Amino acid sequence: MSKTSRTKKTVKNTLRLITFLLGIVIAIISYRYNIGDYFTIENAKLQQQNLKAFYQLYPGQTILIYAGIYILITTISIPGATVLTLLGGALFNFWVGLIVVSFCSIIGASLAFIISRFIAKETIEQRFPTIINKINDGIKKQGAFYILTLRLVPIFPFFIVNMVTSVTQLKLSTFFWASQLGMLPGTAVYVNAGKQLASIQSAADILSAPIIVSFILIAAFPFVVKGGLSWFKNANLYRRYKKPATFDYNVVVIGAGSGGLVASYIAAAAKAKVALIEKDKMGGDCLNTGCVPSKALIKTASLVHNLEKAKKIGLLSVKPYTTHFSNAMKHVKASIKAIEPHDSVKRYSSLGVECFKGTAKIRSPWEIAIGNKIITTKNIIISTGAAPFVPPLKNIEKVNYLTSDTVWNLKTLPKRLVVLGGGPIGCELAMAFNRLGSAVTQVEVNSRIMRVEDPEVSDFLTQKFKNEGINILTGHRAIEFQVSGKTKYLIAQSTSGKKTKIPFDEILISIGRRPNAKGFGAEDLGIELRPNGTIAANEFMQTNYPNIYVCGDITGPFQFTHTAGHQAYYAAFNALYGKFKKFKVDYNVIPWCTYTDPEIASVGLNEQRAQSQGTEYDLTTYDLKGLDRAVTDLANEGFVRILTRKGSDKILGVTIVAANASTLILEFIAAMKNNFGLKSILATIHIYPSMGEANKAAAGIWRKKSISPFWLNVSKRLHDFARR
Repeated sequence: MSKTSRTKKTVKNTLRLITFLLGIVIAIISYRYNIGDYFTIENAKLQQQNLKAFYQLYPGQTILIYAGIYILITTISIPGATVLTLLGGALFNFWVGLIVVSFCSIIGASLAFIISRFIAKETIEQRFPTIINKINDGIKKQGAFYILTLRLVPIFPFFIVNMVTSVTQLKLSTFFWASQLGMLPGTAVYVNAGKQLASIQSAADILSAPIIVSFILIAAFPFVVKGGLSWFKNANLYRRYKKPATFDYNVVVIGAGSGGLVASYIAAAAKAKVALIEKDKMGGDCLNTGCVPSKALIKTASLVHNLEKAKKIGLLSVKPYTTHFSNAMKHVKASIKAIEPHDSVKRYSSLGVECFKGTAKIRSPWEIAIGNKIITTKNIIISTGAAPFVPPLKNIEKVNYLTSDTVWNLKTLPKRLVVLGGGPIGCELAMAFNRLGSAVTQVEVNSRIMRVEDPEVSDFLTQKFKNEGINILTGHRAIEFQVSGKTKYLIAQSTSGKKTKIPFDEILISIGRRPNAKGFGAEDLGIELRPNGTIAANEFMQTNYPNIYVCGDITGPFQFTHTAGHQAYYAAFNALYGKFKKFKVDYNVIPWCTYTDPEIASVGLNEQRAQSQGTEYDLTTYDLKGLDRAVTDLANEGFVRILTRKGSDKILGVTIVAANASTLILEFIAAMKNNFGLKSILATIHIYPSMGEANKAAAGIWRKKSISPFWLNVSKRLHDFARR
């Protein structure tokens, strides 16, 4: 931080302190001199005639003095606004009173809003980032509606509304007009009641049964309007289509990948009539071209690599198997074959799901064509997944490139393999092919591979790759391909402008995935897409058509098999029972793993995400070199990194780099989901010797750092005394 920035921050903090202390002084003075006693109905009634006479002599000055006092007490939240509002009705006529009170109240509320935001917003954002982010998400969508409702239905005192909303991202202009509009009906009631001030003994005299009913009707108004607008929007959306009198199915699911399988399973388990449409293979990418085949190949490569370690424990070294690549690919195919029955038509048919093979075409919100067959349904769940993104590089059509979909068709091991992309898929396959015997060059446009993880993780993996012989070119952008005779080249340009010519036999393009949002009628129906091409969905997994739901890679924001299944649960439940109760999808604890060796597993925040959000945290790191089981297993490369809330054991996020990190992190996932912290993990018995002890050891390091030196000194003195 520069000297100028530090100075500005110091000045700002000083002003905050002065403002805060001034507020305390005003509060003390108000309490000490009983200022609130001046703003009672009894006192107003006693002074009514004198004030009215003064108003008749000096109307302008009276209004200015009244306005100043009203704005002041509203700004500093001194009780008395209700009495002043009644007094406004008693002194002025209805319309003058309504206008003066309305503007005074909103000016005072806005000043309170500004002061509270200045004093507390940054502190509260840093202290409660998760809660504030959730509130801000709601504010972005329906901020004006929230304020309008809170003002129309005075469940909470207005000064609390002023302070709470000030720490959100609500715009002052929105706060101003929504508050003034929301407070106007109540202001009118109280100003009108002020005309009979002499007969009013308490606030109960104002809130008669008819007035209370009026407030209830007023409070219901924004909900009625919102419901009406929603109905009108939906009616306009659906008016082009004829709704069937009856339906063939309760739910039709398009796509039999992980999301579609879970959604159809849940619907069938709920005894709904459900259809599942798949144009290719059951199981989708995960079974056929993603998780299963990649892990099978990674296992083979790991076995080859472990044989190379044999000499460390007294066995002979075995060279990598480079001539039996076809057998390795047979293991991949066999793994797929063994798991296929879990996702098969036979199994899902036995569960009560009617499976269709063919291309789905949504004709209307209730009709789907499968070839010449038309079926009707109350709800649709779209789970069409994503596909590898291939950049339009010059001469790309000449090199017969591979993707994560087509790499499994290889018959022979490429001698020279270029992996374009440094994300999870690219890193997994780069390591696997390198261990099987390919000379691998990995090209990444960013300054480091695995940039979704912290730099320490990227640096660790980069060094690991280099130690194993992988050539890594970060900060290099692919420009074009060239072919000379039988040799193919990738031309990559560095950030400095230097071009590198990289020869290869095969190139694997792994720079991201694009959603499969076309070809099944979504574009004809006008289903809304986000700028990145995914189908837009609300927190209930609904598209802009309320009866059409979506889950998995087609909507994001996560492209994991387990999150697709997670979303599918909410999509299926809301589709079936949404008229009675809808549930918002929960993304609070989302784990993932990159299956390199060692594995890289994460959940929640890492350092770079915490810093970008402005979240204060404590970092605890444990190196596996000190773990007994890791030493015996030759698996002591890696570490555990834990982020906890500043000064607390509450876990914000964890990254584990270790053998079987995907298993080790389960303890932290459970802890975060069930809201228990490092103290609980430290108090839990862990088996010795096990890799799981790393979690307890990391919790122990956190505990040691969290103990105050003062209490350690007290303990030392106590023990010193005990030895006398």
